[in-house]
Amino acid sequence: MKEARAFREDAAAKKRAAARHAEFQTVEDGIQKWLDICEFEGRDGKDPVSPATIEGYKARASIMRAYEWEKPLHELEAPDMVAFRSWLLKNYSRDQAKKVLSSFHSVLLEMVTQGVLTHDPAAKITIQHSRYKEPVRIPSIEEVQLILDAADALAVHRNGSIAKAWKRYQAMIYLALDTGMRPQEYLALPTQDLLEKGVRVTQALDRSNKIGPPKSRAGRRYIPVGEGTLKLVRAYRDSTKIGDTSCFVFPGRYAEHQPYNKFLRRGWHKLMKAAGLMEKRMVDGRETLAPIYTPYSLRHFYASMLISQNKDLKTIQERMGHEDAAMTLNVYGHLIRQKHAEEIDDPGIISDIRSAAACGKSVAKV
Repeated sequence: MKEARAFREDAAAKKRAAARHAEFQTVEDGIQKWLDICEFEGRDGKDPVSPATIEGYKARASIMRAYEWEKPLHELEAPDMVAFRSWLLKNYSRDQAKKVLSSFHSVLLEMVTQGVLTHDPAAKITIQHSRYKEPVRIPSIEEVQLILDAADALAVHRNGSIAKAWKRYQAMIYLALDTGMRPQEYLALPTQDLLEKGVRVTQALDRSNKIGPPKSRAGRRYIPVGEGTLKLVRAYRDSTKIGDTSCFVFPGRYAEHQPYNKFLRRGWHKLMKAAGLMEKRMVDGRETLAPIYTPYSLRHFYASMLISQNKDLKTIQERMGHEDAAMTLNVYGHLIRQKHAEEIDDPGIISDIRSAAACGKSVAKV
């Protein structure tokens, strides 16, 4: 009876879906519909994605379209998805292939929602992270001290224009270290979000350097900040006299927010050089000096300090603005496991063997 009902329900679903096949015949039709919904409507009742995100989706869509789809959209099955995955892994980096396959999975889910497909043929077809991928690179306390010392020295540089610019960057660096905020969040920090004992995150720059909401709902958060850092940030804010500076804590020359790429070039790279945190790398076949760390490294350092202070996982997740604890564990799980392992007084296997032998006990029974 169960099999009969399942067959009947599946047949009915296919019949309903057939009416939609005239509108969505090819994979291209499904991809374009998915892009349109992401850009103009928003999937699953969410807001439409940002212009920068839709550009990224269009780039992934171009890769989907480059594959030679031999079947109509409604005839795709799991083996077809496996073949597509193999093609992606052969022609693109593992990270890029993973992103494209994930987006194609979203295309198929949208087609299920639209009633074109009865199920998602890519439901169990995934690309896992490589086991060879290194964990995030985190500065040591000594290296962070070098960063702070360099920022302090640049802020009192004998060249007045350099010192003036670095009053702002110095406050940014201190705030980044004391909050774990993303660079796109503190670059667009509005003055009303600088509170008495912390900061509130309500907006951020997107990849096109336009201001919008944070990356996710969890990105809207409150973060407590140390008194010294708040004093430094307020002093810079109060000393700034560039037209109407009521909008941003760190305004640019014309009271606008500073784009991320400009901060990276004029601020971060010079800071890393002053701190002596550069390394040799091969770029386009030539050896060059590049910063060891990125601005996000300060965010990772902040998370590592929360872990060393034995903050619970929920607190770490909320402070970092992660949508769920799984994301926190995915990025910082190795640090949490290491911290827990260091706190366990484990005498080791050899010690147990010798102890058991001394007592005349069988090791198997210990």
